[in-house]
Amino acid sequence: MREPGLVASDVDGTLLDPREEVSGRTAATAGRVIASGTPFVLVTGRPPRWMPRIVAALGVSGIAVCANGAVTYDTAADRVLHSHDIDPVTLHDVVRELRRELGGCAFAVERATRSARDDLREQFLAEADFHRNWMNTDIRVAPTDELTGKPAMKLLVMHPGLTSGELAAATQEIIGDQLRSTYSTDSGLIELSAPGVDKASGLAAAAAELGIARSDVIAFGDMPNDVPMLTWAGHGVAMRNAHPDALAAADEVTASNAEDGVAQVLERWW
Repeated sequence: MREPGLVASDVDGTLLDPREEVSGRTAATAGRVIASGTPFVLVTGRPPRWMPRIVAALGVSGIAVCANGAVTYDTAADRVLHSHDIDPVTLHDVVRELRRELGGCAFAVERATRSARDDLREQFLAEADFHRNWMNTDIRVAPTDELTGKPAMKLLVMHPGLTSGELAAATQEIIGDQLRSTYSTDSGLIELSAPGVDKASGLAAAAAELGIARSDVIAFGDMPNDVPMLTWAGHGVAMRNAHPDALAAADEVTASNAEDGVAQVLERWW
């Protein structure tokens, strides 16, 4: 591949090391990419509120694609530019169907606000059973009707008796094409987005806005939620620590996230 016109990277398991930190080598390489005028776009399952720390450590600001493609976020201005939401009727129907067909499920929603720091209590709402299994301080426990009463950029489903792969397969069989399912962990947690929304759709929109051709994009990832992006990009690179689905989708496999695999590839040009 010739020098890329745009660098796109997943965050967890890819850009971050196993301690969830940005190494000095990776930060220095990203800095050289930015200094050259080449856009460096973070493409992540994370919501905007989890991005400022990563942006500060990496020294990269600009457009980020969050929530598996559902949200376009301007990290420099701390502004959500666009959100592809799931409508309340679909949220209600999907939750009802999954609860009926898959006993033991617990649900949460991610909502987009104007900025990463805006209305924090309205960004991540979860049922009590979900919170008991994922003790995250960001969560506000709320009744199911409140979860499904407003549009959400992401519906999260947790089942302690299934792997994420098993839960994704079962969910897709039940709900069909009402929502798109993916996962970035195998701990019995999946993430549902509006139809047609994934990391590829979000990255494609960002690249088009920047005037970068698909063939000039290099993308890095490690989990099933990265597969659409890896196959869409002109050159998809999987980490050595990646899920088998990501490894199979990639054009190249680099070193693991513990070995600065992203930096090792980018150092060919920068």
